[in-house]
Amino acid sequence: MIRVAVVDDHPVVREGLVAALSRREGLEIVASFGSADELLAARANYDVVLLDLELPGTSGVDAIGRIDAAVLVLTAYANDEQIERALRDGARGYLLKGASLDDIDRAIRTVAMGETWLDPRIASRVVAMRGAPRLSSREREVLRLVASGQSNKEIATTLHLAERTVKFHLTSIFNKLGADNRARAVAIAAERGLV
Repeated sequence: MIRVAVVDDHPVVREGLVAALSRREGLEIVASFGSADELLAARANYDVVLLDLELPGTSGVDAIGRIDAAVLVLTAYANDEQIERALRDGARGYLLKGASLDDIDRAIRTVAMGETWLDPRIASRVVAMRGAPRLSSREREVLRLVASGQSNKEIATTLHLAERTVKFHLTSIFNKLGADNRARAVAIAAERGLV
């Protein structure tokens, strides 16, 4: 069971998310908050925090680095500075509020497993922000699939590779980018326009 907290200052949005996600098998919505300050004060354990960025008091962006859980941003706002900072500070996923419930569900499960999930609209914005390629074309293919939330096994199937080969490519990507995990590799690659 994935333990989820929802943080949004709009009661209708927050309650709607809680109601809809509570009906999803394998998800347990254990708390909901109207601000990041309430979340941080609760000092409870969650697997995933679904976090809006525009909040009263401490903003969602300012709270990300202080949250001891996988952070999945779900916001209506997406300026380049917020996207870059959220990913740099440790958010494992970034969705816009126009996302479907199925996408939100998949994103929660993906970030709970330590993977990264980026809304395609966010991924394209991140790519446009900056960077020059340093990865091979195959490494970039692998990294794009990591950014879309695929596991090593799914990437292997998609690219018709052995899972061991995917792991080899990921090790090479981590070394080239100076990353120690998938989320950081995607964030660095996104900053450099590689995904």
